[in-house]
This record gives sequence, structure tokens and C-alpha cells, in this order.
Amino acid sequence: MNSPARFPADFVWGASTAAYQIEGATTEDGRGPSVWDTFCAVPGNVRDGDSGEHAADHYHRYNEDLDLIADLGLGSYRFSIAWPRIQPTGSGKPNQKGLDFYRRLVDGLAERGVRPMATLFHWDLPQELQDRGGWENRDTAERFAEYAEICFDALEIGDWLTINEPKTVVDCGYRFGSHAPGFKDDARAFVACHHLLLAHGLASRVLHERHPGRRIGPALNLHPTYPADDTQEAREAAHHQDGLENRLYLDPVFKGRYPEDTLRWISERGPMADHILDGDLGVISEPIDVLGVQYYTPVFVDGKGERVFRHARAQAEWLEIYPEGLHDILVRVQRDYPGVPMIVTENGLAVVDGVDADGRVRDDRRIAYLRDHLSAMHRAMEAGAQVEGYHVWSLLDNFEWAEGYSQRFGIVHVDYTTQQRTPKDSAFWYRDVVKSGELR
Repeated sequence: MNSPARFPADFVWGASTAAYQIEGATTEDGRGPSVWDTFCAVPGNVRDGDSGEHAADHYHRYNEDLDLIADLGLGSYRFSIAWPRIQPTGSGKPNQKGLDFYRRLVDGLAERGVRPMATLFHWDLPQELQDRGGWENRDTAERFAEYAEICFDALEIGDWLTINEPKTVVDCGYRFGSHAPGFKDDARAFVACHHLLLAHGLASRVLHERHPGRRIGPALNLHPTYPADDTQEAREAAHHQDGLENRLYLDPVFKGRYPEDTLRWISERGPMADHILDGDLGVISEPIDVLGVQYYTPVFVDGKGERVFRHARAQAEWLEIYPEGLHDILVRVQRDYPGVPMIVTENGLAVVDGVDADGRVRDDRRIAYLRDHLSAMHRAMEAGAQVEGYHVWSLLDNFEWAEGYSQRFGIVHVDYTTQQRTPKDSAFWYRDVVKSGELR
């Protein structure tokens, strides 16, 4: 029998959520509308016409959810702050009731001995900023820095994440139209990309200037790319895809430049390069203190650049189950972009599950997925990857963006009618891993 994989004693175990996916209360206490409120209101945009209006009602039930976090023995809770709660129009003086909610949340974590990690932007851009051009408008990056300063000054939080998955905003929001704001335009998408990265850099500078000793970095969803066959064409296509999936976001942050091959490809499709002003890349490459790595799926491509699925897929059809990809991307980041500690800030699986007659939620497939990915992460750490923590996605079942409530990623089941929380078998399994520090 193999000996268990043991994690360092100071390894930080946590869970992640996002404001629009769990909070609900979208019109309470001065919160302004976001692009996701607008997107959900358009028939056909979201499965079953769902929205985040009620979600998991975390805004009112946060104490119950903090108790769940404590009961699982977690050392960290990664949540996001809803920009429209802090600045209902995306600029101007802060909304005190919005700040007070997050103060109560942070205080509640402190009372339970749990370390907060806050994400400043998890896709819920104030609608008024979108009306002025959204992320295509350079001014949005400046507004983001002002919003970040308000949050930094108001909340006693040591670890901050700037932008959650800028690539998803670019691809799903601007290239494919499946997420807010719902555009299908490569030219606009990559202008937005540059301004998202600029916003990250501006906010990072603000934190370093005003609160030395705190840490900040982006949360990037990284997809290791592989050739689907042993041909030169597939290898070249995989390298190109890697540019769009990974290097486009990692290179400017770590190296102060965009990858030449990727920027050339983008420049054939739109004016992104015209929006890169003198000094921008210096801002974007403001040294980061931590890198949030989010891993769900690899991308295999053939010689034509088409995605090929080579392993089992999840309920979320884009998610190909390949734990080795987490090992590979962590080792690769350590090799190509060394010097900054990594935290896995999202990793998880949507499973069709429900509460059985005996009150249990049996989600063995999720447990297998988590076990295999934690094992892959442990092997990456043994190979030298500087990983200091792991956050499962997600603490709670929630609003899964364009899929509405049809996909459940939580380790805690939520009955959306009664808002009853029921920890799943995976929650108890994870609790045992956290307590023992071992993976058996």
C-alpha cells in the first residue's frame, strides 16, 4: 500500500465563492445593477431564465455559511466583493451599507480563526460603467483602481486578488457572447483584455503604496495546452493556443511584455496594440506577491487548431477531466515564471447530485476528482512548485453563470427553495483531508 501524500503543516486549505453567484439581494442596501443583472434579464441568455437575484441568499445567511467554513476546519475563505455594492455606479463615494456587509463578513471570519482572501472583481461590473464602454474604455481601469483603494482602506484583509479570470471575460464575454456583456467581436475583446490587465496593475500599485506588507495578485484560469497528435501542425497549433490561454496573461504580468506571436495574431484582428500606451506594461508588471491559479481543464488541439477531447468530460461539457494538467501547469509556471508563491484558488467539478432520503448527498465522483487533483498538486509540489494553499470550488452550490442553477459545483448542497444547506459527502471527505493534512 502506498504511503499517504502528506502536505506541509503550514499549507492553507480553503474554499472559494463569488459574490454574484451566492449573495442574492441584488437590489438591497443601495447595491446598483451590474452587467450580469442586465445580461440575465435578456430572454435566452441564461438557462431557464435564471439570475443571481436570490442565488444562495448568502447576503442574509453569511453567518450560517461562516459556521460551515469553520466546521470544515478551513483556514482560508476566498470570496469576492461586489463592486456595485461598494460603488453603485462604478465611481464616486462608497456605499456605506455595502462596505458594512463585507466588514461583518471579515469580522465573522476573524472570530472563527479563518483567513480572508478577497477578490476585487469577479465579473460583476457596474452597469453604468458598461454604458460608458466597459472594459473597452481605458477609464474603467482607472475607476477600478479607485474602487480598489476604497476596499483596501476599509477592510482588514491581508491577501487580495485583483481580477478573476480575465481570460473568461475576454473569451466568454467578448468573443463568444455567452457571458455578460454578451459581445461576439475579437477586435473589442482584446482591447478589453489590455484594460483588464491594466486595471490589475493599477490596483496592485495602490495596495503596495498604501498598505505595504499586504499581498496581491491576479487569479488566472490556466489551461495547459497539448497537441492532440504527434504532428508538427498539432504542435504549432498547441503553441498558438497556449499563447491565447496562458502566455497572453502571464507574460505581461511577469515579464512586462505581450508574447510576440500572440500579439501579432491579435493585431491582425483588431486594434489592441493601439491601446497599449507608454508605461502601460510597466504598470501591468508591478511585482505581484502571490499568483492565484485556477485549474479545471486541459486543451488538446489538432493540426487545424480544433479542440479535441481525449478524456472523460463532466456535466459542464467544456471540462475535460485530466488531473495531470494541474501538475503540468503548476510545474510550468514555476519553471517559466519563478519567484512568486502560487495558491490554487479554484478547482472543482459540477456533479448531478441531490439529498437522498437519509439526508446524505452522495457525490463520489466529486470526491474522486478532488482526490486525483490534490494528488497531482502534491506531485507538483514535490517537483518544486511553490504552492502554499488550495481552495476548492465551491463552498456552496450557486448560480453558475449562463448555466443558471443547472450545475452544482458546491461541496455543500443548497436547496434553492428553502435555502437549506446540506454538506455533501465531499465536504466531509475534504474536512478529513484538511484535519489530517494527508491524502490517502
